[in-house]
Amino acid sequence: MDVLLEAFEPAFMQRALVGGLIGVIATSVVGTWVVLRGLSFLGDAFAHGIVPGIALATLAGFSPVLGAFLAAILMGGLVTVVSSRTSVREDTAIGLLFVGMLSLGVVIVSRSQSFTTDLTALLFGDVLGVTRDDIVTQLWITALVVLGTTMLYRPLLAMTFNRTKAHTLGMRPNLAHAGLMALLAMSIVASFQAIGTLLVFALLVGPPATASLLVRRVPMLVATSILLGAISVVGGLTISFHYATAGGATIACLSVVLFIIALAGRELHGFVTRKRSSTEIRTDR
Repeated sequence: MDVLLEAFEPAFMQRALVGGLIGVIATSVVGTWVVLRGLSFLGDAFAHGIVPGIALATLAGFSPVLGAFLAAILMGGLVTVVSSRTSVREDTAIGLLFVGMLSLGVVIVSRSQSFTTDLTALLFGDVLGVTRDDIVTQLWITALVVLGTTMLYRPLLAMTFNRTKAHTLGMRPNLAHAGLMALLAMSIVASFQAIGTLLVFALLVGPPATASLLVRRVPMLVATSILLGAISVVGGLTISFHYATAGGATIACLSVVLFIIALAGRELHGFVTRKRSSTEIRTDR
């Protein structure tokens, strides 16, 4: 307990904790649907696609959050246009645009005087530099994400498990998908300042994927994902403080470690169960 209390005694660590936890709520709420619908690659592309928007916003002197959101919306529109208007498969379109947007962002950042510093902060974040204004912005965006996913719960549920039936029930799956893309963009925007664009994907997919190994019902998936994400944030920041590691990267790494632990535990439980069943069958004979 002393280890935790010591780590979060400084004010900047408290702000980092609050910012990280808010980011976890946004990414877990949307990330659950991303994992359930198999859209992880698209989520990764979105996380990278906001780089040009942030870079332009930073150089032009306006809000990076607005730049990131506009870039994410542009990314989603380009994926839809390329995949629907050409013979190129959706995953190919996502891959091409993913590389193109990331490269464009790096080119734009290279025009700044402090290229290395700006690029590092952009890609890997600065969780220890989260300000009160950042937290207020995160709160507003996260509130909108939670409200949006609550309103779209039934359409998303129907679309995830039976798209044809969703059409039959009048759920408008295409509109629900567009809404999910907007919410995905917002969740990424709510988190990139804390852990960076490259690492936000870990929170977007890591906790929901781990939760999917432990529970089945969607509300429990969301709740478990938030809990696992919170553990990653608290644990990652504590390790970062005591061992001088990069905060955002440590958080992201811990979220992956939790997935590996859950997967190993599930496989071990399955092995023990099968072994016990085979023993009972031999005993009955």
